Amino acid sequence: MTNETTTAQTPEAFISSVTDRVNQGNRFCGLFASPRDHGTRLLAVVATDERLILDEVVLPTGVGEYPSLTPGVPAAAWYEREIHDLYGLDAVGHSEPASLIFPFPPGSERPRPGSGEPLGAIEPDTTPLPAHLSGEGVFTIPYGPVRSGVFESIEYLVETPGEDIPYLRTRVFYKHRGVEKRFENMDVENGVLLAERVEGVASVAHAIAFCSAIERIVGMEISAQSGMVRVIHAELERIANHLDSTLRHTEAAGQAVAYARLTTHKERVLRLQSQLCGSRFGRGVVVPGGVTAPPRLETGQLLAAVTELESSIRGDCRLLLATPSFVDRLRSTGVLSPELAQLNAALGPVGRGSDQMEDVRFTRPYAGYRHLGHQLLEPRVDGDALARQYIRLEEMWGAFHLIRQAADELDRAGSPRGNRWSEVVEPATGEAIGWAEAPQGEVLYLVELDGRRLCRVKPRSASFHNLALFPATFPKNILTDFVFIEASFGLSIAGVAC
Repeated sequence: MTNETTTAQTPEAFISSVTDRVNQGNRFCGLFASPRDHGTRLLAVVATDERLILDEVVLPTGVGEYPSLTPGVPAAAWYEREIHDLYGLDAVGHSEPASLIFPFPPGSERPRPGSGEPLGAIEPDTTPLPAHLSGEGVFTIPYGPVRSGVFESIEYLVETPGEDIPYLRTRVFYKHRGVEKRFENMDVENGVLLAERVEGVASVAHAIAFCSAIERIVGMEISAQSGMVRVIHAELERIANHLDSTLRHTEAAGQAVAYARLTTHKERVLRLQSQLCGSRFGRGVVVPGGVTAPPRLETGQLLAAVTELESSIRGDCRLLLATPSFVDRLRSTGVLSPELAQLNAALGPVGRGSDQMEDVRFTRPYAGYRHLGHQLLEPRVDGDALARQYIRLEEMWGAFHLIRQAADELDRAGSPRGNRWSEVVEPATGEAIGWAEAPQGEVLYLVELDGRRLCRVKPRSASFHNLALFPATFPKNILTDFVFIEASFGLSIAGVAC
């Protein structure tokens, strides 16, 4: 599957081309920057039904701004803010040009990932953000970055006159680890290890997207058997993540029995993953050219474990959704309208809960998914936390089905020729984009390779793309709804501020 790339001569022509593509009904996937010898390249990625279309323009050295894409393509807002933080480029006309992933002090050196240049330690500018609301009884609640319980480091600035939340902002830089700089000059093998840790709860999906990009650069197709192994581990990862979102809802709703049972089920899924490969998170399985080994369990053992797990989880979820006090807390909570979801190209369960169809396992199939048939789910239109919960449950049942299919196919096919589960990846030079459908939605990896050396690796998680929509779900909701809306988004902050 080849991608079409168009090079614009001016930033204005670039913005016009990308805007036109989106206005024609194509989905905006991301806006990325990369250093070039004589400037900085901007690369916009737009998805059609079956492929990616790339638009690029190079801003010459000394040019520090470009026309903002956001007025015509609202989904680009956070991408432009990220580019400002990492490269110091200003998007002229952006409605909210504040720092996003790292608030650099004025005049400080920018990291410019892909440049290969070292960067010293930088202290973030922690100046408090100005309030948007004013008046009697209005106050700002800084919620985080440290909270009770096991939560990632993020600060929510809640502006409220009492109970309603008319305005909310996020500060994610507490989780910033400089991952894009760490990829520089790594070899491919170590690059996989880092990709698995960009967003730990989606280790398998990130590894698949990264390795897919490498495989596209070298022009390699992995074996059908290796593709099935990737599917099994990716779908177990999906089940564990969706269970986690559900059990967080039960904890918030005070459903102690359901919380205990779903926590047990999640632990059983993670242990099954560990039995298959030695890692509870599926790490060390996916490598460029295939996988390291087949599952350690016999097919019959795997299928028996999967069947018993699905039966137990279905039974408990059926009881949970027959509990009015639980369902009522999710219904009409955190509504994301289908119109706003489409305008901002919402991904994964967040998008599919608001009438968006996209699922790249089936619209742009990869690995073993291209051999397993069409499993695209019907989206829901309510756009509330309950709709997102139903989508996750339906995706879990679909994941169990895919695991059984992949295991049967693997058993039927036997070992690859010569029992080689991964092919040797020869040194190559080039650029490609790889993708995977993580539990949170589409993951993209832009990879530039020189021989065996990684020049530029840009991971884009669905968490980054979707968190921009999080504040839009709070009007008409109150403070006690916060935890339900957050759980229904099911995002990883590590994937936002990597």
